[in-house]
Amino acid sequence: MEQASPLPKDCRRRRPDLLTGAWLALLLLSLASALLTMLPILPELVGGGILLLALAKARVILARYLDLADSPAWLRGFTIVLSGFTILVFVLYLL
Repeated sequence: MEQASPLPKDCRRRRPDLLTGAWLALLLLSLASALLTMLPILPELVGGGILLLALAKARVILARYLDLADSPAWLRGFTIVLSGFTILVFVLYLL
Protein backbone atom coordinates (compact mmCIF):
# COMPACT_ATOMS: atom_id res chain seq x y z
CA MET A 1 0.00 0.00 0.00
CA GLU A 2 1.36 3.41 -0.95
CA GLN A 3 1.82 5.87 1.89
CA ALA A 4 0.64 9.44 1.51
CA SER A 5 3.31 12.08 1.51
CA PRO A 6 2.92 15.19 3.71
CA LEU A 7 4.08 17.27 0.72
CA PRO A 8 1.67 18.35 -1.99
CA LYS A 9 2.03 16.56 -5.32
CA ASP A 10 3.10 19.67 -7.26
CA CYS A 11 5.81 20.38 -4.64
CA ARG A 12 7.41 17.00 -5.34
CA ARG A 13 7.30 17.65 -9.08
CA ARG A 14 8.78 21.16 -8.96
CA ARG A 15 11.77 20.45 -6.70
CA PRO A 16 13.86 18.39 -9.17
CA ASP A 17 13.25 21.02 -11.84
CA LEU A 18 14.64 23.75 -9.59
CA LEU A 19 17.70 21.70 -8.75
CA THR A 20 18.21 20.76 -12.39
CA GLY A 21 17.94 24.42 -13.35
CA ALA A 22 20.44 25.35 -10.65
CA TRP A 23 22.81 22.63 -11.85
CA LEU A 24 22.55 23.89 -15.43
CA ALA A 25 23.14 27.47 -14.27
CA LEU A 26 26.27 26.37 -12.40
CA LEU A 27 27.46 24.48 -15.46
CA LEU A 28 26.95 27.52 -17.71
CA LEU A 29 28.64 29.87 -15.24
CA SER A 30 31.62 27.51 -15.04
CA LEU A 31 31.80 27.37 -18.82
CA ALA A 32 31.67 31.16 -18.96
CA SER A 33 34.56 31.33 -16.46
CA ALA A 34 36.63 28.99 -18.60
CA LEU A 35 35.84 30.91 -21.79
CA LEU A 36 36.65 34.20 -20.10
CA THR A 37 40.22 33.06 -19.53
CA MET A 38 40.67 32.56 -23.28
CA LEU A 39 39.74 36.12 -24.23
CA PRO A 40 42.59 38.47 -25.18
CA ILE A 41 41.76 41.14 -22.60
CA LEU A 42 43.52 42.69 -19.62
CA PRO A 43 44.24 40.24 -16.78
CA GLU A 44 42.53 42.61 -14.34
CA LEU A 45 39.28 42.34 -16.31
CA VAL A 46 39.57 38.56 -16.47
CA GLY A 47 40.12 38.40 -12.70
CA GLY A 48 37.17 40.68 -12.02
CA GLY A 49 34.96 38.71 -14.38
CA ILE A 50 35.88 35.41 -12.79
CA LEU A 51 35.15 36.83 -9.34
CA LEU A 52 31.75 38.09 -10.48
CA LEU A 53 30.93 34.71 -11.99
CA ALA A 54 32.03 33.02 -8.75
CA LEU A 55 29.71 35.34 -6.83
CA ALA A 56 26.85 34.42 -9.15
CA LYS A 57 27.59 30.72 -8.61
CA ALA A 58 27.65 31.20 -4.84
CA ARG A 59 24.26 32.90 -5.01
CA VAL A 60 22.79 30.04 -7.05
CA ILE A 61 24.10 27.54 -4.50
CA LEU A 62 22.73 29.56 -1.59
CA ALA A 63 19.34 30.12 -3.20
CA ARG A 64 18.65 26.69 -4.67
CA TYR A 65 20.74 24.05 -2.90
CA LEU A 66 20.51 25.58 0.58
CA ASP A 67 16.89 26.74 0.01
CA LEU A 68 17.55 30.35 0.96
CA ALA A 69 15.27 31.48 -1.86
CA ASP A 70 12.47 30.92 0.64
CA SER A 71 14.21 33.28 3.11
CA PRO A 72 14.97 36.50 1.22
CA ALA A 73 16.47 38.24 4.25
CA TRP A 74 19.03 35.46 4.82
CA LEU A 75 19.83 35.30 1.10
CA ARG A 76 20.33 39.06 1.00
CA GLY A 77 22.54 38.94 4.10
CA PHE A 78 24.75 36.19 2.69
CA THR A 79 24.93 38.00 -0.65
CA ILE A 80 26.06 41.23 1.03
CA VAL A 81 28.77 39.41 2.98
CA LEU A 82 29.96 37.51 -0.10
CA SER A 83 29.93 40.70 -2.18
CA GLY A 84 32.10 42.43 0.40
CA PHE A 85 34.49 39.48 0.43
CA THR A 86 34.60 39.51 -3.40
CA ILE A 87 35.41 43.23 -3.44
CA LEU A 88 38.16 42.69 -0.86
CA VAL A 89 39.69 39.84 -2.88
CA PHE A 90 39.56 41.94 -6.06
CA VAL A 91 41.24 44.90 -4.37
CA LEU A 92 43.98 42.63 -3.04
CA TYR A 93 44.35 41.12 -6.53
CA LEU A 94 44.85 44.60 -8.01
CA LEU A 95 47.54 45.49 -5.47
